Amino acid sequence: MRFRFLPTTAIAAMALLGGCAGAGDIAGTDYAPEYDYSEFYAVTNNKTFRVIVSGNPFPDMSQQEMERRLLPVMQANKPQPNLTFTYAVPVEEPRPDYRLVLVFNAATDLTAARVCANQIRHKPVPARPFDLFAVYCRNDLALSQSTAWTPATGPDDPRVGQLFSRLFIVLFDPFRRPRPHPFPFMVF
Repeated sequence: MRFRFLPTTAIAAMALLGGCAGAGDIAGTDYAPEYDYSEFYAVTNNKTFRVIVSGNPFPDMSQQEMERRLLPVMQANKPQPNLTFTYAVPVEEPRPDYRLVLVFNAATDLTAARVCANQIRHKPVPARPFDLFAVYCRNDLALSQSTAWTPATGPDDPRVGQLFSRLFIVLFDPFRRPRPHPFPFMVF
């Protein structure tokens, strides 16, 4: 009698997971100890948030065309704060300089620290169609990073929007808080 709803529950769970299967994969997520979602929220809510794009996952499309078509897809799948993504470079470099760096077809040994220091390298030949290394930077510090990929055929492919929606939740995790000091009452 207890297991009467088990087949229905299993079918519903498989249908939910099956809907996400074509969206791609997200892996290799890491956060710096300094990462704090409340900081991200404070610097982006009702403000613009700069995105730097390096590389082009769609070789049959110009870099400018790809970026123009990708920006509304990112905006439609943005994280929680009321932010506006922009490619515009500020006249004067802000301090601290918060930004999201998207590296398509990143070199295998490229680190988040190098991405934030603007030392970006790419693979000579792309391994997958939409292979992305995303890094959230504050100045030269990588606050969070993740890799993602999808078999998308263009910026307007629904799988790109689904991937960004999931990627932003991981990259800007609202449930991750700064690590507390292990000995809060000790003076060093």
